[in-house]
Amino acid sequence: MKKLLLFASLLLSIQTYAQQAIQGIVLDSLTRLPLQGVTVTINPSGQSAETQESGRFYFKKMPVSLASLSFSAIGYGEKTYTVGQFKQNRVIYLSQHSTQLADVLISAGNINPYKTISETDIKLRGISNAQEVLRIVPGLFIGQHQGGGKAEQIFLRGFDNDHGTDINMSVDGMPINMVSQAHGQGYADSHFIIPETIERTTYEKGMYNARKGDLAVTGFVDFHTANAISDNLIKAEAGAYDTYRVLGMANILNEKARANNQSFYAASEYRYSNGYFDNPQHFNRFNFFTKYHGRLSANNWLSVSASTMYSKWKASGQIPESAVNDGTIGFFGALDPNEGGVTSRTNINAQLVTTVSDRDVLKNQLYYSRYKFDLHTNFTFYLVDTVNGDEIRQREARNLYGYNGSYVHESYIGNSKLTSEFGLNARHDATENSELSHTINNFTLLDPIKLGDITETSAGAYLDETLQVSPRFTINPGLRFDKFYYRYNNKLATDNTVNGAGVYKADNQIISPKLKLSYQLSKKAQLYWFLGKGFHSNDARVVVAEKGLQTLPSAYGTDIGTSLKPADNVLINAAVWYSYLQNEYVYAGDGGTVEFSGPTRRIGFDFSARYQPVNNVYFDADVNYAHGRAVDVPANQNYIPLAPVWSSTGGATFMLKNGLNGSLRYRWLGNRPANEDYSLTAEGYFINDLVISYTKPKYEIGLTVNNLFNVKWKETQFETITRLKNQPVVDGIAFTAGTRFLPVLHFSYFFK
Repeated sequence: MKKLLLFASLLLSIQTYAQQAIQGIVLDSLTRLPLQGVTVTINPSGQSAETQESGRFYFKKMPVSLASLSFSAIGYGEKTYTVGQFKQNRVIYLSQHSTQLADVLISAGNINPYKTISETDIKLRGISNAQEVLRIVPGLFIGQHQGGGKAEQIFLRGFDNDHGTDINMSVDGMPINMVSQAHGQGYADSHFIIPETIERTTYEKGMYNARKGDLAVTGFVDFHTANAISDNLIKAEAGAYDTYRVLGMANILNEKARANNQSFYAASEYRYSNGYFDNPQHFNRFNFFTKYHGRLSANNWLSVSASTMYSKWKASGQIPESAVNDGTIGFFGALDPNEGGVTSRTNINAQLVTTVSDRDVLKNQLYYSRYKFDLHTNFTFYLVDTVNGDEIRQREARNLYGYNGSYVHESYIGNSKLTSEFGLNARHDATENSELSHTINNFTLLDPIKLGDITETSAGAYLDETLQVSPRFTINPGLRFDKFYYRYNNKLATDNTVNGAGVYKADNQIISPKLKLSYQLSKKAQLYWFLGKGFHSNDARVVVAEKGLQTLPSAYGTDIGTSLKPADNVLINAAVWYSYLQNEYVYAGDGGTVEFSGPTRRIGFDFSARYQPVNNVYFDADVNYAHGRAVDVPANQNYIPLAPVWSSTGGATFMLKNGLNGSLRYRWLGNRPANEDYSLTAEGYFINDLVISYTKPKYEIGLTVNNLFNVKWKETQFETITRLKNQPVVDGIAFTAGTRFLPVLHFSYFFK
């Protein structure tokens, strides 16, 4: 009888326990801060969830078949708890360890197929310089054609994104892109980011994420700075062409404060280089960044960061290919020594994350930027003004205010988990004296072309629903609404683009539906199908001048892809994709003109592979193809200028136990059309970079070599009509030379 009662009691306790919710929080064992994106798996059913920004996870009930719970994240050791070991509201601590592809999980619940690749890459490859910040995205190529101080030109998925026209970029939720900027729409200068502060990068390709609205046509890139640093750091670099850099990072709070979930650190860098061109650049850049992250109460986490950047340089700019071929100028020469610029940006960013309940999270974020831009360029030399030259000056001063808010609620429809997110975004850009002028000697005004104050206000709302129908199948529909208000105070009576001086206003709006489907064939394979609508936004000066026309042209796209692990040490992501862009009205910042570009269509594929044959060796390769054409244009006249066709990046990385580490990488960009009829070719290139370092607990010494084999290559190329002084007009390629062989030594010292 006693045995029967004992059995009944045990059965009752198991049934009761089975109905209880499974919940807890996951923290980093070193920093004691929450870990977001940790995969929590119920074994053996395979049902999974990811931890929220607060580190929390939740399941509606504990299945009777539950044998154990597993916790895994890239760069952390996996932990598994049996039913008996796991207790309600348990705090799980994960310890950092060497990243292994074998630890990477494929889950239908993960609706970002690039998440595992991005996290693995940044842990194993790292970021050696500011340009690597962007190159972490597979298939994304950049080109610098103004001496390192100007935002890079970006290429992705068959688009020449100029300096950020159709790619959305942010850091800690604060936008990098500047709308209606003096040089071009979406101008994205990310040089205020100190590379060593970046902890992870989130990116997606295409227009399928409801959280992203403006500029997110080819995709988005979110950089996330570290909430805490484990060691203080002093770093010094020195290399060819008078290249120098010093960096310092330090904890401001003591160990006791960090043990109480409070972190506060600061980082600063100074960079100088004369560059590899014949004309010295005298490039200077100063950066400062500080961040506080702490627990205010049981349910509130606060992050506050501030940064400032100042940069000044001279630039060699673009030079005509014809002038190099006839010996007028060398490959690394300059025709106008007055090119260059000054830019600065100061940011304040604050975010409060509130855990409303075990299943609800509220986020509120406010940010502010003060931005100044002053650029001097000369693309055509003496084409228009045969006496003084064609130098132009572009400048602006801007205040940027913004808010991001979201509410995430987890619920269940039967046994299917539903994650609902509602969000609001708002930003207000106000520029003072946005200017385009014809000048001489940088500051002497010859002819004002554009001058006015721009005010652009945007507001967006989105609803994003993620339903995990089963452990294998996830559906993620989303809907987004964006509204824009424009005001342009034109101060020039001679500017006829907007019918002379005066105040001009306009507004527009658009609705963008999205859908993601993910199905897990097995523990090693996932299929996904994404569909979505986005939009191409335009400069305020275009919108107010084109009243009644479609100034928010739609973009449509779809991806069909797979994530595979054919072996524990191999990870593959592959997708075929299609995009259609309705049309564009482009404000050409260099000429102050409005150009119309009709509809375009692109189709292509992306392929990424990662292989780790042994623990200390890592191979990566990305191959990308895009076929893009203008629609309703005769054949052989419908090429999209500068649109990349074939491209590939990759490399080998090794990490030995004795502290010796290294990486040999390559970048290949194939030939592509430079104009609509492909009568001019933007030549491709293949170059290699090398990084070698020796790391010990207290120090690191290393060598970085850009362009290891000293290849002559053209980093940016354009069809440009030019005229040198007292010479005939030439329609041809103008280019900026890519870096020569550039070795840089570095030394780092770590301390508590």
